[in-house]
Amino acid sequence: MSSRSGRTGVVGTLAKIVLSLIVALGLCVIALIAAYRFVPPISTLMLGRWAEGEPAERIYVPLERISPALRTAVIVSEDAQFCRNDGVDWGALREVVDAADEEGPSRGASTITMQTAKNLFLWPSRSFIRKGIEIPTALLLNMAWPKRRVLEVYLNIAEWGDGVFGAEAAARRYFHKSADRLDAAEAALLATALPNPRRRDPAKPTRRHAGLAARIMARAKTAETLVECVR
Repeated sequence: MSSRSGRTGVVGTLAKIVLSLIVALGLCVIALIAAYRFVPPISTLMLGRWAEGEPAERIYVPLERISPALRTAVIVSEDAQFCRNDGVDWGALREVVDAADEEGPSRGASTITMQTAKNLFLWPSRSFIRKGIEIPTALLLNMAWPKRRVLEVYLNIAEWGDGVFGAEAAARRYFHKSADRLDAAEAALLATALPNPRRRDPAKPTRRHAGLAARIMARAKTAETLVECVR
């Protein structure tokens, strides 16, 4: 056998191994999506903290025990088309990809469903590879779960500070109350902390943070049609 044929055989074997690993990982993700439809999930960030011996504070609560004001504020702030899209905002995503550099997209254009997929199965750093996996995973989530479940999981795994995960833990940490008792102002402060949760403190907002929250609170007052799928 020539060296060229040997190399071809090795490449073919490696390709089969890689393909098998991809298929196995895909099946694992599908199995987890099916399981997480009914059981409280754990995010990769939480798993990472536990692996490093760091605490992760989270108290899982059903959507009914999360203030409607917070549901509305998060949708208005993070994904105004949540009830209408298929898990991906294709127009926003196209704009971001067109403006991306060699390291990948500089901003996410991520829907709530895409952020849920990333938090459950992927890593936080930006790259085309991660985005390429995130999109089909979000589409699968959107097909497998009702919108209420997507939002419930998102609100229970979103990071709201160093080691603070989920709406219930955040409400207790910052406002000393349960998530179902949050008012419109508190909900807006929490929602606008999400893009930068380790620098934005909902209990002690900067002037810019407070201004963002005021705008979200004003928009939330007329957002009934945007949240009809999660009432």
